[in-house]
Amino acid sequence: MYVIVEINGQQFKAEEGKKLFVHHLRHAESGATVEFDKVLLVDTDGKVQVGTPTIEGAKVVCEVVSPLVKGDKVLVFHKKRRKGYRKLNGHRQQFTELNIKQIIA
Repeated sequence: MYVIVEINGQQFKAEEGKKLFVHHLRHAESGATVEFDKVLLVDTDGKVQVGTPTIEGAKVVCEVVSPLVKGDKVLVFHKKRRKGYRKLNGHRQQFTELNIKQIIA
């Protein structure tokens, strides 16, 4: 059984026992339980139920493993040849690690 759930404007495929890295949740603390009720699709052994736009009564219960995980650093380099223009910019995304405890559908 898996579901498609919307978290912070992004869609994720969630299964029980799996881990998710979602964009940083500000008010999440380590060990806290978080529930997401924007379930868009439920698949139970081939029987697919699609929401319009969400499925009422369905939710995903997660536990916060780590509230702040830093992703890989991405370097953005701009250059215009023969003009002496170079610019280097870096970005490191922050994530929250979730462990999916239960899917209620």
